[in-house]
Amino acid sequence: MILSIDCGTQSLRAILFSLKGEVIDSEQIFYDAYNSPKPSWAEQDPNIYWNSLCKASNILQKRSPENFKKIKGVGVTTLRSTMVSLDKDGNVLRPSIHWLDQRIAENVYKPKAALKFVFKVLNLESTLIKMEKKGPSNWIRQNQPELWAKTHKYIQISAFFHYKLSGEFKDSIASQVGYIPFNYKKQRWSTSKDSLDLSYKLYPINTEKLSELVKPGEKVGLVNEGAFKLTGIPVGTPIVACGSDKSCEILGMGVINTKMASLSFGSMATVQTTSKKYFEPVKYFPAFTAAMPDHWNPEIAVYRGFWMIKWFKNEFALKEVLEAAEKNVPVEEILNSLLHKSPPGAMGLVVQPYWSPGLGKRDARGAMIGFGEVHKKEHIYRAVIEGLAYSLLDGMHQLEKRDNLKFEKVALSGGASQSDEICQITADVFNRPLVRGRTHETSALGAAILTAYGIGEYSSIDEAVKKMVVYAKVFEPNSENTKIYDALYNDIYLKMYDKLKPFYKKMREITKYPE
Repeated sequence: MILSIDCGTQSLRAILFSLKGEVIDSEQIFYDAYNSPKPSWAEQDPNIYWNSLCKASNILQKRSPENFKKIKGVGVTTLRSTMVSLDKDGNVLRPSIHWLDQRIAENVYKPKAALKFVFKVLNLESTLIKMEKKGPSNWIRQNQPELWAKTHKYIQISAFFHYKLSGEFKDSIASQVGYIPFNYKKQRWSTSKDSLDLSYKLYPINTEKLSELVKPGEKVGLVNEGAFKLTGIPVGTPIVACGSDKSCEILGMGVINTKMASLSFGSMATVQTTSKKYFEPVKYFPAFTAAMPDHWNPEIAVYRGFWMIKWFKNEFALKEVLEAAEKNVPVEEILNSLLHKSPPGAMGLVVQPYWSPGLGKRDARGAMIGFGEVHKKEHIYRAVIEGLAYSLLDGMHQLEKRDNLKFEKVALSGGASQSDEICQITADVFNRPLVRGRTHETSALGAAILTAYGIGEYSSIDEAVKKMVVYAKVFEPNSENTKIYDALYNDIYLKMYDKLKPFYKKMREITKYPE
């Protein structure tokens, strides 16, 4: 057995996998995504993640004691860009500033005149200032200097788990996503000696405060006695470096080259691929390190993504929530029925899903246009799903243009991929065959693949992928629906942002809505 720990924005899952990639047993612990001490702030106590790991692991052990004894390796995959501040004794110093947090630090970095001129010519000056201001470590340093001075380690959630399990401050290079001094092209930490690497200048954190980096598939340590008492995981079980939730998700869908694009329907919706060649998905924005060693994952993201399904459920779907409770089924199963009540195109209702600003779209806000008296709840829900698909299609086209690619098919993962209706809508919007895995727990499967390889069960990651990734269903695009979506996408959706952008900026100025 392989034990995968998948820590996400809204829940943590502990999953037992066989060496064939089958889910043998799993346990999920839910928690609030974050707390907001102030408007636009988002924080979470990292001990909530750790306590959820312990709880889930103990439940699995009690429910499946024989399978639990067979665990030969542990792999960890976690949410990204959410750092933990620890003191020299390994105690948490403050809540983690969440990836959805929108607070800003002061601009401190002042490039020399020549470099400033170059940034201005390249139209990079404002972008770099914004990137520096978004760095949580910069905010802590400026607003809580005493706490920063006490910070012995500033690490990802994955490294925090590795430390709690083994006592080692080691982490995968494929987990390093966020406002940190990491050189994505060279796949290593940036230092003050890297004169041409801006990441250290924007986020000046000494390497001593960061994790020791290893490649995906390498061991980071062994489960120690203290962790065994809290989790039940046997002492001496190897812990293997994996990657962030998105990098593992791509691997878990078998996307190991640029013939396929990987769509993720998680809290953050993304479109990515796996490339042997480093290329920026958007100019001056890095490609992240892949869970496939010596590869990269160029990515385009919709920051609130399929979090919007939860938003819709909370704000509009009380009736469906109550019906689901009465029938003892997930509310998403009831919501799927709404998609059958609205035709493709949602009777002309179109959603631009920028509930959080996207990359290069700092003024963006969400929009729904085309309302008429015929529109009901089901049209709104379908328009939300279609709008997210349009946004990811736009992202896929950007990736194709950046490196002259042509994706033959797309792979779909994440919680919403369990819906046949959502899968079919996405296949129709993309006008490509869409594959769905045997399990929707693809991040955890990616971690299991790396762990199986790391403990020597497979001779290569390619072999592990071939043995452990199974596609359960293929969704072929419906040509009639594709015609409708193609027209709405090209004639309406792609033109919405430029038309509405001036209004977004003016609305922010009038209402003082936070950036």
